[in-house]
Amino acid sequence: MTAVHQSEIGSVGEVLERVRALLPAIAEHSAENDRQRCVDLDVIEALREAGAFRIAAPRRHGGLEAGLRSMLDLSALISEADGGTSWVTTLSNIQSWSTCMYPSHTVDEVYADHGPDTICCGVVTPGGTARKVDGGYRVTAQWPYASASNHADWCGGGVWLLDGDGDEEDQAMVLIPRGDVTIKDTWHVAGMRASGSNTIVATDVFVPEHRLISMLPMISGTYVDDFPNNPFYRSAFGPMLIMVLVGPQLGLGRAALDLTIRKASSKALAYTNIERQEDSVAFQLLVAEAAAKIETAHLHAYRAADDVQRYADQGVYPDFAARARIRADSAVALRSVNSAINTLLDASGAGSFAEVNAMQRIWRDSNVASRHAVMLPQVSMESYGKALLGRRDHITAII
Repeated sequence: MTAVHQSEIGSVGEVLERVRALLPAIAEHSAENDRQRCVDLDVIEALREAGAFRIAAPRRHGGLEAGLRSMLDLSALISEADGGTSWVTTLSNIQSWSTCMYPSHTVDEVYADHGPDTICCGVVTPGGTARKVDGGYRVTAQWPYASASNHADWCGGGVWLLDGDGDEEDQAMVLIPRGDVTIKDTWHVAGMRASGSNTIVATDVFVPEHRLISMLPMISGTYVDDFPNNPFYRSAFGPMLIMVLVGPQLGLGRAALDLTIRKASSKALAYTNIERQEDSVAFQLLVAEAAAKIETAHLHAYRAADDVQRYADQGVYPDFAARARIRADSAVALRSVNSAINTLLDASGAGSFAEVNAMQRIWRDSNVASRHAVMLPQVSMESYGKALLGRRDHITAII
């Protein structure tokens, strides 16, 4: 395929149009991606050329800074063809967004080689330590569950910053080029296999001072004041990290519904005298129920995205109650999609679990992804309950 120049992709609409044209090819690779536990390189390169990795990249480097709603649109679209491929794209884009919290010359360094098509990965949870040395830090860490690590040009990772006595003095994030780390093959799982969420290993890596930032501004929201002219990078940190992961689920729900409906006119209802599923009232009810749940997920996801955008436009960091309600939206969306897919499995029958049937992969991908620690529905709902009751005994900083 011919490389796409930056000037040729000027809007989110163009990216979505290009990606939509790739969906048949992405779907064709989906089963093999699942078996190989990695997205095929040809698919990655096609998505690069389509602009899928530039949607959250900085505008001054040819990116689109498109916002959470557009990130959801893209992730959901790709997930209609393959959940794992969508997950890789999604995690790269959210890491691109968070990378712009670093000093501007750090951002310039990250985007120097591949421009807006740079692929990033990152894990917020501290996986090791950073010790101060002349000019920077020595970092030793292991970051498991690093989605997109197989294809990333740059890696982000959480660390504990140690003082001279070896005591923890801060929680921080570092950026490291792919050539300075190794990837340990640890992603042997039941679903989202294609995401290749392996373990990044950094062994006594030197990280210059400008590539480490404290997490405190992100958790407290004070970073909002650093972007007086850029609403996208004023978006609330916790809601961004959580809601962006809902995007692939929306597409998985749509894919499951489409697959069920397409087969309904040619598949009999086993052990009955109904020759076409679509003639069964019970089947009709199940499909309607599932569709309504998928629509519910979209309504909550996009309401949350619009709220994130509204606060960012106003230059206001949403208070705890507002952030907790956004997190509750993510829980409703996740549970609605999971429930819809299970309902469609009831409608479609045991044949859905055949390896050749895409439905079983959709089911596995959705259920594994919805249990990502950043957005566990139970934690989200507990946090929202605490907010409604005026409690301050928070159980997570990612809110």
